[in-house]
Amino acid sequence: VQLQASGGGLVQAGGSLRLSCAASEGSFRSYAIGWFRQTPGKEREFVAAFRWSGGSTYYSDSVKGRFTISRDNAKNTVYLQMNSLKPEDTAVYYCAAGRPIIGAIMTPNPYGYWGQGTQVTVSS
Repeated sequence: VQLQASGGGLVQAGGSLRLSCAASEGSFRSYAIGWFRQTPGKEREFVAAFRWSGGSTYYSDSVKGRFTISRDNAKNTVYLQMNSLKPEDTAVYYCAAGRPIIGAIMTPNPYGYWGQGTQVTVSS
């Protein structure tokens, strides 16, 4: 599975962005899809995840209520709608596909496929 992340950019605090993660094939839907972010010198941090089977969603506490993960089946695409952005949301955002067990869905290791990352910068 090849993943293509896009939609990053520069936005002022309080603004919104929508990230997209497009997959190269429909088998994408047998995976869980996760969004992670990383800043220089820090480990990759979980943001949100989605399971196609059952449609369960998961969010980190830092983005809950502000970010929403969703899908478009016809386009093999998962979105991350980010509202009320804060300067601390500034990072490179990555989408990933994998088959983590539920207890590991918020950790990066079980995800075997990664997109190239898209930069999100939130100015104060």
